[in-house]
This record gives sequence, C-alpha cells and structure tokens, in this order.
Amino acid sequence: MKIAVIDYGIGNVKSVVNACERRSSAVQRVVNGDELARYQPDKVILPGVGAIGAALGLVRERGFEGVLREMVLEGSTSYLGICVGMQMLAEDCEEFGRHRGLGWIGGVARRLPDGDGVRIPHIGWNSIAVTAAAGGLLAPADGKDFYFVHSYHLDCDQPAIAATTSYGTDFVSAVRFGNVTGVQFHPEKSAEEGLRLIGRFLEETPC
Repeated sequence: MKIAVIDYGIGNVKSVVNACERRSSAVQRVVNGDELARYQPDKVILPGVGAIGAALGLVRERGFEGVLREMVLEGSTSYLGICVGMQMLAEDCEEFGRHRGLGWIGGVARRLPDGDGVRIPHIGWNSIAVTAAAGGLLAPADGKDFYFVHSYHLDCDQPAIAATTSYGTDFVSAVRFGNVTGVQFHPEKSAEEGLRLIGRFLEETPC
C-alpha cells in the first residue's frame, strides 16, 4: 500500500505524515503533480489550513489538479481531504472573494453563520453525527469528538453528506462519494479517535 501526502506549501503536512507512519511505512510527501504521477499511490491525502483561494492557487500552480482528477475521479486511487482539502472539492468557494473549486462535488464553501453567542472561527472539540453515506470508514466514529479549526463549511449535494456537526447550526463535517472522502475536522489532531480514522482509511479497499 503506497500513501502520498500532498505538500503544496500549506497545511499540517508533518502531522499528517506522522499519523500515517504510525499505521504504515509506505508514506511519501509529494510536492508537485509530476512527483505524484511518478509515485502512483493507492491512497492520497490532501491536508489544508488557511485561506482556500491561496490553497487552490498553490494546488494548481504545482500541477496537482489534473493528476488528482485522473487518479481519483477517473481511476481507483482513494482520496482523503482534510479541512480545506475537503472544501476545495466544491464548485465554488466564497472566502475573500469568489474562487473556482476543483468541482468534484456540487456545492459551495461558505462562511459559517455567526450570532447567538456562536464565535467564528469554530475552534475546538466537537462531535459528528454520521449518515447512511458514511460507510465503514466513518460509521465507527458516530458521536465521537474530533478537533475543528475553521470559519467556512461545505454546503454540498445531499447524497454525498456522510456526517454533520452542530455549531450554532448543523454543517457538513464529512462527505463521501466514489473514492473520495472529505472531513472538515483534523484527524491528525484528534488523538486516538483521529488516528483510528486514518488507520481505517489506509486499510479500506478502494471502490
């Protein structure tokens, strides 16, 4: 099993690599699309923090977009997007202007609503409620707490929603469709429960 963690200059790459190495030794950090194409991983993880427009710009600048589409959407490589790595799957993103997302899923990355004592960004531990789309990867995490740090959320197609979380309102905290999984929380920062989720992703048979 070959695992690639995408390093495009933003994200908790070291933490994600360390978490994967606790479950597998075949983990490689890749810094551009050519490197990813040569490596031909079975699993690819895209971490992300910060502004989504800057993240998308770097993903494209480093040549990842086309290679990821070919490997994941047109191939059998399994994808895990973390935080911004999930949000960028949308068609559009509204952070600091309008940005074209990767367009893998119908939807928009929007700012979380504030008010009624709810502070943005949403920072800290919160639980997830899984849906029928969760499958074996997320189902064991139903009701478990994970660590969140975000101001935006993915407003997306209903069939892909795998988990929701309540913070003033219910927002999508995980999606699943085909070989694609996205989580709004940070499993690499979520102690043993997060490590267990990463372990299940690495062990899961691709669709």
